[in-house]
Amino acid sequence: MINPQIPVRPAYFQDQFGRSKRKLRISVTDRCNFKCVYCMPEHPEWMKKHQLLSFEALLQFCQLMVEQGIQHIRITGGEPLMRQGVVHFIRDLQPLRQLGLARISMTTNGHYLSRYAQELKQAGLDDLNISLDSLDPQQFFTLTQKQLQPVLDGIQAAQQAHLPIKLNSVLIKGINDDQMVPLLQWSKARQIALRFIEFMPLDGDGRWSAAHVVTEQEILQRLSQHFPVEAIHRQGANPAREYRVDGHPVGNISNISHAFCGQCDRLRLSAQGELYNCLFAEQPVPLKALIEQLQTHMAPVAREQLLQQLQSYIWQKKAGFHAIHSQATTTAGSTRKISMYMIGG
Repeated sequence: MINPQIPVRPAYFQDQFGRSKRKLRISVTDRCNFKCVYCMPEHPEWMKKHQLLSFEALLQFCQLMVEQGIQHIRITGGEPLMRQGVVHFIRDLQPLRQLGLARISMTTNGHYLSRYAQELKQAGLDDLNISLDSLDPQQFFTLTQKQLQPVLDGIQAAQQAHLPIKLNSVLIKGINDDQMVPLLQWSKARQIALRFIEFMPLDGDGRWSAAHVVTEQEILQRLSQHFPVEAIHRQGANPAREYRVDGHPVGNISNISHAFCGQCDRLRLSAQGELYNCLFAEQPVPLKALIEQLQTHMAPVAREQLLQQLQSYIWQKKAGFHAIHSQATTTAGSTRKISMYMIGG
């Protein structure tokens, strides 16, 4: 929640379509213990430790961004709980609330939450998004190469720690699209909000096909065969179009069939200090060297250079996924292939 005693800072960063940037997603590691087929390549090339931005440098960058109007920071990966020190980093972010930071979140696969849920709550984390793509143990293993039970235990631990949760479920046609109803019933029984996410072309090995996408319309049609479905007419800058299904909150993130790009207020920083103005951006802007200089006697100069580069790059943000995809299919030459595990969901 935004503290009414702290004035909301004007958004310094704005793109060419007038979209102000209020949310920053920070990948603290590219490593993950899962191998989700929609995210991780078969043979990932992990970054070396020295290639990662230190938490001290990240903290300086977060302060700079909050001073420019960022209100929400989400910690992602890879799997963020695989990086030692992430709980302390969340604790170190707390003073930024006095500068206007309103919310600190994390996206996780849930595997390590049994160990860390209480510590995350005590450190000041506001909420969690947890990936859960199937409740069938064998199907879950096929999707992730990991066991389901530790994730279910982690979700229970997060609830016991009183951390608000949303479940994220990526549906892939012919693989786990039979999980819609079980996931709805399971999440409703535990009073956990559920979001279905369309399969996006960010898989590591480039196997994505539109034929594998379970669209928002298909999801709603399937659910409406079993439950009453009511649309909630609000979205704004939120990625999910919201519904109540059998009285339970369900969101659909439909980047492919119904992109929410028109009001997108997000920026993404990779673990090696590359900023992406869009999840589907073909090229980032490398900022690692300048971010690291924020801790040195060069800080004033580095700050000005960072702001100049950020403002210019963010201004150039494209209209959205369909504009980028259309350009990529009509322009000669290769474009950079970005996997989800590099910059978080």
